[in-house]
Amino acid sequence: MKLEFSAEEIFEMAVQIERNGAKFYRKASEGKLAQDDQIKKLLLDLSGMEDQHEKVFSSMAKELTGPEKAPMIFDPDNELGLYLQAMADGRVVDTRTEPAEKLKDLKKLEDLFTFAIGLEKDSIVFYTGMKEVVPEHLGKNRLDKIIREEIGHIAFLNREINARIKK
Repeated sequence: MKLEFSAEEIFEMAVQIERNGAKFYRKASEGKLAQDDQIKKLLLDLSGMEDQHEKVFSSMAKELTGPEKAPMIFDPDNELGLYLQAMADGRVVDTRTEPAEKLKDLKKLEDLFTFAIGLEKDSIVFYTGMKEVVPEHLGKNRLDKIIREEIGHIAFLNREINARIKK
């Protein structure tokens, strides 16, 4: 049996991934790395960007048409929703791992930017792979919008790294 998703299901994952990212950065802003005020501010800024991305993806999901929103299976107990959340929770930003553990080797602001860019790249790889399981008639082309948003996030982070570090 071939596993297929609709664009709406992928947007649900995208929203959850952004929530996870915001939660991760907020929690990291309370940790040891955040003893540096500049790093703490960046972590809070990153959580705010993830919050904004969540809103963008939610808005995009509202633009989907009938077939793109069609559930792939009868699911009265929302098992697919739980599955999608589990996939989102285990991909890109793993909420099961303590931020302090992931960030422990970062020593300076540039390391944090590199880490954040890496997360964005991972999300692009994830969504590019998900395009293989969304048929054309279920909104495959909509995933390109998610990917473009993530590319825009990388561009923003690169501009920030140039402005803050490579002056």
